[in-house]
Amino acid sequence: MKRLIFVITGLIALSLINAQSLEEILQKYSVAHKIDQLSNLKTIKTTSKMLVMGMEMQAETWMKNPNKIKTISNMNGQESIQVFDGEKGYIVNNMGGIRNVIEMTPEQVKEMLRQNMFENIWMDYYKNGQLTLEGEERVNESPAFKIKATLNDGFIYLFIDKGSYLPVKQFFTINLEGNSATVESFPSEYAEINGVFLPMKTKGLFFGVEVTITITNVEVDIPMEDSIFRLN
Repeated sequence: MKRLIFVITGLIALSLINAQSLEEILQKYSVAHKIDQLSNLKTIKTTSKMLVMGMEMQAETWMKNPNKIKTISNMNGQESIQVFDGEKGYIVNNMGGIRNVIEMTPEQVKEMLRQNMFENIWMDYYKNGQLTLEGEERVNESPAFKIKATLNDGFIYLFIDKGSYLPVKQFFTINLEGNSATVESFPSEYAEINGVFLPMKTKGLFFGVEVTITITNVEVDIPMEDSIFRLN
């Protein structure tokens, strides 16, 4: 019996040594993702291409520290704009030569601001008491920490690889023009370009449609007037 108690006690001690707190995981994630070094930058511009149902879309995203964001996407000559000027967000579509401007809902603004590379949004969620560690799951055949963010408008699940501490999967539901959409994304091929560390390729499912986003260029600290983020 004493031997059995000794073995059980040893196993408990070993599990405590190997267990990591949510804060430790997020700190290692922040270091691996090199998020802190972004706070020294003033602007970031990314150029990417998206493959949707066999069709290619070009996109450019401007970000100005701390919270101005603008994305312009173009498919077959049809341009779409999403912009947040620091106070309000707008969606602009130019379909058939007609310019249609819609002010974003608070939920849409929150969704857009989740793309803000200048903020360590997951550490912010943690500080606000919105995160829980939900155990582990295998992603791409490798173990990953499963972290849940409880938000006012739903949930987001982040999966962080146990070996690299880099995000390998996100899963969440968003409201798009009155319709609920489930989004599942798998970032990969991480690389550092001009001091910005990010996944060069992201595959995802949006409304059940497979989308592949490939970043082709990253520019930092280029001039960006505030007028870029205002509607003309």
